[in-house]
Amino acid sequence: MRVVTIVSLAASAALGLGALFIAKIALPNAASARNPIVRAEVQGEPVVVASRAIKYGEKLEPGMLTVIKVPKSVLPDGAYASLDVIMSADKGGPPVALFPIAEREPLLPAKLSGPGSRPTVSAAITEGMRAYTLKVDDAAGVGGHAMPGDHVDVVLIRDLTPDGPQRNYISYVVVQNARVLGMNLNADPTSDKPAAPSTATIEVSVENAQKLSVAATLGELSLALRRNGAAEIAKAPPIRTGDFLGGGGAARAAGPARPYSAILIVEGEPAKRSRPKISPAPDTKAPSLQGPAADAGPSAKS
Repeated sequence: MRVVTIVSLAASAALGLGALFIAKIALPNAASARNPIVRAEVQGEPVVVASRAIKYGEKLEPGMLTVIKVPKSVLPDGAYASLDVIMSADKGGPPVALFPIAEREPLLPAKLSGPGSRPTVSAAITEGMRAYTLKVDDAAGVGGHAMPGDHVDVVLIRDLTPDGPQRNYISYVVVQNARVLGMNLNADPTSDKPAAPSTATIEVSVENAQKLSVAATLGELSLALRRNGAAEIAKAPPIRTGDFLGGGGAARAAGPARPYSAILIVEGEPAKRSRPKISPAPDTKAPSLQGPAADAGPSAKS
């Protein structure tokens, strides 16, 4: 009986192993033979992308980059096709990242340094624009909250009565929506550490650079920080002290001024001094909006 039992157990084990072999190996192979998997080679153009996130100011190394293939229709203009071209892009050596580069993002010449081996403000200036530096302090520099990459307006305040007993100021918006390139020596657009500013470098046109150079000699310049993404150009006429003290601006907007009288004193010899003459009140009729009066502009009010 024992021999029969042993033989039966051995036969059962052999059958089990056979079934396991068929289930794990023979059947999948047969299915693969009937339905072969077609591995199509990826078609497209080679492009160099970042294999990891690259920070502003990092010098590129081959381990930071990889080459993938993408359809030609989505290939960015100016993208690099090989690592060797990038590694020799800066005077024959590896370039520096002028902007943060995300993982799997294609590398483009505009984001890498050319001549030189360090990130420079000049490399970040848009074509046709100029970098202009203003002298600011804690208050004029938005308390240090303006960072590279933000946009600001530049405001001029001018004292019209420097030698008078009472102050009379006028304020102008000189430039609107200027991109901040650097605060002090910080030109990192990913910087999140505000600091007390002493200078601010902004991107402006040649004409606006001329305006700022003249405005800097007339009074004090300060920055007004804009909301992220705000690019509108607001109507901002000059504002004088009297426009908001005592309701001067509101009174002019409400209608023409009331009639007034002026006394003209004519000087002469004591015995022959003439009596004061009172000039008549000017005509308060609103001027026509047609003709030369409409073109007088601000000079007519002064």
